[in-house]
Amino acid sequence: MTAPAVDGLRVVNEAGILRITIDRPDRMNALDLAHMTALGDVLTAAATDSSVRVVAIAGAGKAFSTGADLAAAAAAGGREAPAEVVMDSANRVVRAIVELPVPVIAQVNGAAAGVGASIALTADLTYASENAYLLLAFVNIGLMPDGGSSALIAASIGRARATRMALLGERLPAAEAEREGLIAGVLPPDELAAHVDAVAVRLARGPRRAIELTKRALTAATLTALDASLDREKAGQTELLQGPDFVEGVTAMLAKRTPNFPS
Repeated sequence: MTAPAVDGLRVVNEAGILRITIDRPDRMNALDLAHMTALGDVLTAAATDSSVRVVAIAGAGKAFSTGADLAAAAAAGGREAPAEVVMDSANRVVRAIVELPVPVIAQVNGAAAGVGASIALTADLTYASENAYLLLAFVNIGLMPDGGSSALIAASIGRARATRMALLGERLPAAEAEREGLIAGVLPPDELAAHVDAVAVRLARGPRRAIELTKRALTAATLTALDASLDREKAGQTELLQGPDFVEGVTAMLAKRTPNFPS
């Protein structure tokens, strides 16, 4: 596979394992439009690359991904892409993970927030460090959950717990996420990478077609609402991204003060 078009995204294909590392530790692996687009390009290309038998996604440094790079968007001073383009880019990543014919493993070493949580939970197998957590903090900046998280989380842990995460912006610790069946396993921080590697090697050596059909069957049975959720989230988030609450939410976040939402 060709290298991604931007720095901050490392891609290595070795022995059938496509390792993708979001490498922006200074931004807690937040994704701006260029990096989200590049990630979508890599995942889309992997779907037709016969040398790829498993995909493993990780984050460099202390976080998996804290979601959209809002600081970069604010710095753009209104020159950022239209909201629809931003949402389409994120949804493309989620759909690419679901549609890949090979299994996808997420190695969640720390915070997985916003669309970062969606990427982690869309993976077929998600393993997390004991100090990792999932967070839907959209409401704190005047937004709603996106990346399919309104379907992914509620389907696994139920409406009540998902609503607490979405409306109150509560963290979900990795241990609780495992107990609720939201992720595949939790490991000590110094054992996470080795465990993911072992699982990736096992899958890469497995029967590719049987694994593909198994993934397809499980996806069809459990993620029936995902496409509709992505469409609803796009419509709602596009509206919110252009509203005054989002402007105030981001301004307050960057100033490290409590927002005063106008609506």
